[in-house]
Amino acid sequence: MARRTVLFSPGDRPDMCRKAPSTGADTVVFDLEDAVAPARKAEARAAVADLLSDLDADGVEVAVRVGTSDEVADLDAVADADGLDAVMVPKADADRIARVADLLDERGRSVPLLALIETATGVLEARAVATTPGVDACCFGAEDLAADLGATRTDEGTEVLYAREHVVLAARAAGVDAVDTVYTDLDDLEGLRAETRFAVTLGYDGKMVVHPDQVPVVHDALAPDADEMAWARRVLDAHEAADGRGVFEVDGEMIDAPLIARAERILDRVPDGE
Repeated sequence: MARRTVLFSPGDRPDMCRKAPSTGADTVVFDLEDAVAPARKAEARAAVADLLSDLDADGVEVAVRVGTSDEVADLDAVADADGLDAVMVPKADADRIARVADLLDERGRSVPLLALIETATGVLEARAVATTPGVDACCFGAEDLAADLGATRTDEGTEVLYAREHVVLAARAAGVDAVDTVYTDLDDLEGLRAETRFAVTLGYDGKMVVHPDQVPVVHDALAPDADEMAWARRVLDAHEAADGRGVFEVDGEMIDAPLIARAERILDRVPDGE
């Protein structure tokens, strides 16, 4: 399934979590890490476990983000739940992702791992993270990475651009999804749209979001425009008519394997029914 949007909901707010699958997000993440104060962790675990037992989430991937120091208790609470579709691993590096994979294996549970790469070590080990058995997506976390680096966040994002590119490279090399960082200005939907379109140019499949209002904006920004779709369809039609030739021409442009792949990726982003 496509992970165009990955929406976080605090695990200690079961009312918000229960509504999350109806927002249109492709993946919802019940958060047992940063969104929950330490004093409320036990309450949040119990709430999320109850939710997973009877949640109506047809067609939506339901994940739990476990903590960084109490993942054992988190997995003890949720690993047996039928409604658990995936586990998000924060501050993922090679050791940590392997540890969570082993913990799931010990509990007899096999679900996709969403690796949230948001530390300097995680970025440098992104290839090892992405190729760990069970990892199905690499998610880039700019805010925590900037804090780890001691960098200053800017509107341009140049301080994390290398890491952002490195994570999508690792994901592509491993053949897993690449999900871009959150956009924290909830009032700036046009800024979110522009940043999502930039993420597409880097090769990202989707974006993490922190509010339901961001979901349709990201979906719209990810979809190709009419000109892109028309070009892609002309390329693939010409490819089919090329009778096995590796190079052919469309609109005066030489088309070969990389452009055919680009056309296929563009049409993969077309919403159903268009």
